Amino acid sequence: MGDERFECLTLDLGLRRGFFLSLTISDTPHYGNVPFEIPDNWVWCRLEDIANIGTGATPNRLNKEYYNNGIIPWINSSSTNCTYITEASEYITEKAINETNCKIYPIGTLIVAMYGEGKTRGQVSELLIESATNQACAAISLIDTNIKAYIKNYFEGNYFHLRKLAEGGNQPNLSIGKISNYTIPLPPLSEQHRITTEIEKCFSIIDIIECGKADLQTAIKQAKSKILDLAIHGKLVPQDQNDEPAIELLKRINPDFTPCDNGHYTQLPDGWTIAPMEILCSLVDGCKQNGIERINLDVKYLRGERDAKTLISGKYVVANSLLILVDGENSGEVFITPIEGYQGSTFKQLSINDNLNTDYILQVINLHRKTLRENKVGSAIPHLNKKLFKAIEVPIPPYNEQQRIVEAINKAFMSLNLIMESL
Repeated sequence: MGDERFECLTLDLGLRRGFFLSLTISDTPHYGNVPFEIPDNWVWCRLEDIANIGTGATPNRLNKEYYNNGIIPWINSSSTNCTYITEASEYITEKAINETNCKIYPIGTLIVAMYGEGKTRGQVSELLIESATNQACAAISLIDTNIKAYIKNYFEGNYFHLRKLAEGGNQPNLSIGKISNYTIPLPPLSEQHRITTEIEKCFSIIDIIECGKADLQTAIKQAKSKILDLAIHGKLVPQDQNDEPAIELLKRINPDFTPCDNGHYTQLPDGWTIAPMEILCSLVDGCKQNGIERINLDVKYLRGERDAKTLISGKYVVANSLLILVDGENSGEVFITPIEGYQGSTFKQLSINDNLNTDYILQVINLHRKTLRENKVGSAIPHLNKKLFKAIEVPIPPYNEQQRIVEAINKAFMSLNLIMESL
């Protein structure tokens, strides 16, 4: 009997179900309508064949003796959002255990969420603390703990299939019966160990990849920031001495313009100059209109997170206008309006002087986004520090070079975005 196909499991399935089940027979699966064929030395079984399955209860909330000064961890289905349960949000007393259907389950018990919001239902976790459960948790105590790792992996791998077995309307739930009768392909113990080892190796590789992915995403963000930094220092594209100096461009914007000191940009190329943001653009509101139904151009609509909502009054803005977010966590973010409508209440219109390349100024704003986010003003609803925004020193290259810089940025970002999308 040294051949692995005749290796005995450490529990006797046959005695538990009143018939003799041998691993030495097996051209025909033990159960009909099984999901897939298994090797001859495997066997289909139900969860109730290999485990004791119980549930819990919620002690009466009105009885304070069940909760006050409780020391026994009590968990619900939301606790299964993690691989291992190490703590509880609530505690109950021994009186609650003695007088209700609650039962303390030992460390190592597998907990399956029978119902719950979102993705909770069907999730499995392992208790690392002795704990009682509510009625929304199925507690699985395996008769042979040697097979626990394999069973847990099987449940995790079949999470979506298990969820589909739930029944009910507004709050579908997995019944104890569905869980007890859930069929599992059981290999010999040594093969279970090999399977578990391979799964752990794969997960380890996935963790490394995920870590590498996060590192690469961070590196890409840093690369984009560095590209923008090089751009506004005149180091991204070659200079052309035939370009009109930027000072002439700024004189057309403001004939009385006096160049600023270079400040942090002492090494700018010849032909460049520095100007504060308030010389180059302005923050304005659209004209108020009433009685005309138009799309509400708010943040969620512009981000594609919500369908169009209409208003019959508001501050009108034409299509292809620039809106800058001035209220909220992401103040400083700029949007282009895809259609005409009423600008959302958290926006100002961003008007950039026609003598400048719009995309160049937007990239400068993008480079300062972090500073703008970290220096918001106001307590109730933190908003854009307009004084800080207007004071941003903008390195201005000749107009033709602005165009070349934007083209170089777009080309570099396109390659980086392709890498990001492939992760």
